[in-house]
Amino acid sequence: MDTKDLQRIKQRYNIVGNSPGLNRALTRALQVAPTDLSVLIMGESGVGKEILPRVIHDNSPRKREKYFAINCGSIPEGTIDSELFGHEKGSFTGAIGESEGYFGAANKGTIFLDELGEMPIATQARLLRVLENGEYIRVGGTQVRKTDVRVVAATNVNLTKAISEGRFREDLYYRLLEVPIQMPPLRDRGEDIILLFRLFAMQMAEQYRLPKITLDDEARKMMLQYKWPGNIRQLKNITRQMSVMSEQREITADLLRQFIPHDEESTMLATIPSNNSRHSYENEREVLYQILSKLGNEISDLRHDMNNLRKQLDDARNSSFIPATTAVQQMPSIIGTQQHIDSFEQPMKTEDAEAEEIKNEPETLNIEDVNKQLLIKALERNGGNRKKAAEQLGISDRTLYRRLRQYDLDQ
Repeated sequence: MDTKDLQRIKQRYNIVGNSPGLNRALTRALQVAPTDLSVLIMGESGVGKEILPRVIHDNSPRKREKYFAINCGSIPEGTIDSELFGHEKGSFTGAIGESEGYFGAANKGTIFLDELGEMPIATQARLLRVLENGEYIRVGGTQVRKTDVRVVAATNVNLTKAISEGRFREDLYYRLLEVPIQMPPLRDRGEDIILLFRLFAMQMAEQYRLPKITLDDEARKMMLQYKWPGNIRQLKNITRQMSVMSEQREITADLLRQFIPHDEESTMLATIPSNNSRHSYENEREVLYQILSKLGNEISDLRHDMNNLRKQLDDARNSSFIPATTAVQQMPSIIGTQQHIDSFEQPMKTEDAEAEEIKNEPETLNIEDVNKQLLIKALERNGGNRKKAAEQLGISDRTLYRRLRQYDLDQ
């Protein structure tokens, strides 16, 4: 498309930027506008997807007819069918009159369905019927109605993944995908970031009669390197904050850091390739790996404790010096609640000081109390050294710390 035509469109809709991704999206929108083909606009939240449906409508033969922009995610599931397709009087509680719905009101015009991935699966079936043959039935009605509506949809959801999870109809996806358009994220638009910053700074200066803020070289470099997880919406908000709150009108890198989040995890975003709707789920996969790794460590500790228990019980049964009650004292707290240990008792040597201490205990003991007392004695014998106490008890440091917290001994 001619550069002059693109600039004319940008000026008309106040679109700022010259990046190849943006120009490609605008060009496709203008190319498909004269047709009645369905359009699916894909891109992250905050990239400005809502501009393209307006461009398509205003440059189509339907431009003199009605245009409705509907956010599917903001309409409750119980009322979305009524909102879109209308209802008959008395069809549900509160239906005091009949409604033609958006598809009835927008006849001959255009409907923009934003956040399409949030649409309930039952409503998707109704939408597919409208797209296929222009027919729909009001909620509570029986009469088949006709409408001639051009549908443009947008989503920031990975619809192919939603299809595999049963949250989106595959036939509807391919029906809407007659013309896909990808809106690039802000971090991929290069110098457009600086142009947008200047626009927002100028708007704030004019609206509130403030001196316009500018960027020094280091701040400009930081702007271009930041990942902008909130895209244009985040850039606009940060520019507004700095315009109002910064006494210094030339923004330095140090000052910019006070307004840009520096939490690394908040900026680790999955990217959306420009050739299809798939995106990487590196973050989700990494979190899952961490959970599984942690679970594996817990299972390893559990197996270690169980092996120690078996060894201690075997030693207790075969030894004439150490009573089985001592082994039971060292039984990990994972085994359970109260158990009777009198059946394990063996004759004790009076020379064993620890056995003498336990000799006067009741025959039926609470395992938790025994574990706690044994832990306290081990710490006393080792002068409070937790590592040595853990080695003497035959448990890992991690298990020792967990029991200290369990028995409120970690003070």
